[in-house]
Amino acid sequence: MTSELFGHVQEFPDPDSGERFDALVGLDAVKRRLVDEAIVLLKPEVLDKWSSKHHDGLVAAVRSVRERVPLIVLAGDVGTGKTELAETVGHPIARALGVDVTLYPLSLNARGSGLVGQMTTLITSALTEVGQRAAKARSTNGNLNRAFVLLVDEADSVAQSRELAEMHHEDRAGVNALIQGIDTFRKDGLPVLTIMCTNRPDAIDPAVARRAAHIFSLERPDQAQRDFVLQAALSGASNITNADIEKVAHLLGATEDRPYGATYSDLRQRFVPDAVLDAFGRDAPLDGERLIELASSFVPTRPFVQEP
Repeated sequence: MTSELFGHVQEFPDPDSGERFDALVGLDAVKRRLVDEAIVLLKPEVLDKWSSKHHDGLVAAVRSVRERVPLIVLAGDVGTGKTELAETVGHPIARALGVDVTLYPLSLNARGSGLVGQMTTLITSALTEVGQRAAKARSTNGNLNRAFVLLVDEADSVAQSRELAEMHHEDRAGVNALIQGIDTFRKDGLPVLTIMCTNRPDAIDPAVARRAAHIFSLERPDQAQRDFVLQAALSGASNITNADIEKVAHLLGATEDRPYGATYSDLRQRFVPDAVLDAFGRDAPLDGERLIELASSFVPTRPFVQEP
């Protein structure tokens, strides 16, 4: 696969990715629905079997589900787990389908360097390459033997709304190329699921959003979810009580002076590691009193603010 067009290509099933997927606590409902959506979009014939089993034939509603474009949008603020979810969901999808799944993350290079027509050419090339490989994903008897996930992170930079007056003609052409490529996946029945991640859902082109089989909105964790994340991360620390963690989870939430709380990545990648390194530096165990002190001074990542 052309390195210019894609980042690190990942093969699933992959146990490490499975652990990362499982570690995304607090997102259980989104994770279950995302995997179910992926199964149906990548292997729509499973719906026929379901319908025959429960309705003694093919119900008309199945057709409307099968006609959807294999596109999922993960939208939400920074640090809510969009990219991590997109990068690891291939593992449970592979397990559920019983086939290998390949993840192709569209490289930032595919946006081009601003030369006229470059982005359109690169995006077209990227989708064509994935489509060519997906065309070989079924055996001669039609059985699925491999599936693909195309990840478009920071999707608003590629699929930006063509309604913007200041948008350059070539950028509009790039969005057209993206839409045409995804439509081709559906029209040709190719087992390619496109996942777009964005923290600016309102900036996504309406034609792209309209085609999405589902748009998931990921939010910052609430009190219960912060508590759950911290309980999981700090299990085994005998000097920290449930009451301590509940207090810390509260301190890491929104306040009168700060109308937003910590993100999932704040908790996993900043607060908990900071607490461990603090205890390590003091050559002392983790303890609830110190954890509460750290939470009192912790500054969560500011929300992403869209320009008007």
